[in-house]
Parts: sequence; structure tokens; C-alpha cells
Amino acid sequence: MSETKQHPLQALIGGPRGAIESILPPLAFIATYVATGDNMTWAVSVAVGLGLLFAIWRLVERKRPTRVLGALLVVVLSAYIAAKSGSAAAFFWPRVLLNVASALAFAISIFIRWPLLGVIVGPIVGTKMRWRQDPDLIRAYNRASWLWVLLCLIRAAVLIPLIENNWLWALAASGALFYALVIVTVLLSWVVIKRTLPPDHPGIRSPRVSELPSSS
Repeated sequence: MSETKQHPLQALIGGPRGAIESILPPLAFIATYVATGDNMTWAVSVAVGLGLLFAIWRLVERKRPTRVLGALLVVVLSAYIAAKSGSAAAFFWPRVLLNVASALAFAISIFIRWPLLGVIVGPIVGTKMRWRQDPDLIRAYNRASWLWVLLCLIRAAVLIPLIENNWLWALAASGALFYALVIVTVLLSWVVIKRTLPPDHPGIRSPRVSELPSSS
């Protein structure tokens, strides 16, 4: 099924692959580290190997190379920090920084009225950036984007004490927790968008694009 035939926000969840990519890497890293008697080399090898596997998977599905490289870079950086520090918990610091940066990016996009949720969803539903010409959609995406700011801040806030206290199995389970939070955020985003749009609005697939007046 193509993305344009999915529920308008379903692609944000990622489906089965999204679940695997969210849950497996932290679980596999910690499980390998503990099972091998705190062997960082094996844990790092498994993490980077999974990163490469997912990158190849994305390329086979013809995903954008920038997304592929970005996801792989996070894994490699996480593995490097863990190996350099000798701490398995340090593997998760890049995820904290990524979530803080994402929260900041979403917040800035709201204030400049270029909400990132619209930037992401527009191409998914086939409208590209035409929603920018619809004040109702800008307002709806703006309000829903605050949920993503909150999601990113929650993820960072959860990770920090787990890392500092070296709670490895809790960190291993964080991927599943965060995937569940993404699902909740997607559903709430849809509710916010629907409630923000006027009753007569045709929906996010049909932006109300105002035509420029013709010059006489």
C-alpha cells in the first residue's frame, strides 16, 4: 500500500518496520552487552550492524538517502560514545540530544508559522507545501505540532535519569515505550487537526488554496 493511500497520519507511526527500528536497537545493544559479560565490543558491533541493516532496508525501499544517513549516523555516534566512555548507558546520550534538538525545531517552526508537522505530512498525503496557502491548515498543524514538542521533551526527560542511574534494562525497554508514545501522539495530532479545522473544511488532503487575483 502506498503512503498516499494510508490514513493521513499513519505513515508517521512507521508500521512494523517503524516498530522494529524503534524497539530492536536499544534492546539488542543492552542485551548483547549484558549477555557477553559487559563486552562493549560485541554490543557496539551488534548496534552498528543493525544500523547498517536498517540503512540497506531503507535504500531498498528507495527512501531518501538523507534519512538513511541520518539514522545510521545516530547509531554510529551512539556506539562511538559508548565505546569511548566505556559506559553502555552513554549509548543513549545522542538520543537525548536528538530529542531536545527536535523539540526546539518543532517549537521554532510553530512560531515562524512553518509547522514541521505540516512539512512532514504534506508530501505524505500528496499536497506537498500547498497547505501553506490555507490559513486553517496552518493553524491546525501549528496546534498539533505542540504535541510533538511535548513528545520529544518527554523522551529526553525519561532518558536522562535512566542514563545517569545506569538502569540498563529500563533503557533497553525505552524503545518500546517511545514507540507507544509516538502512536498516542499521532492519534492525538489527528484529533487536534480535526477539531481545529472548520466543519466545512475538506480536510488535509484538500487545502483551500486561494487564487491570486488576475491583473487587468
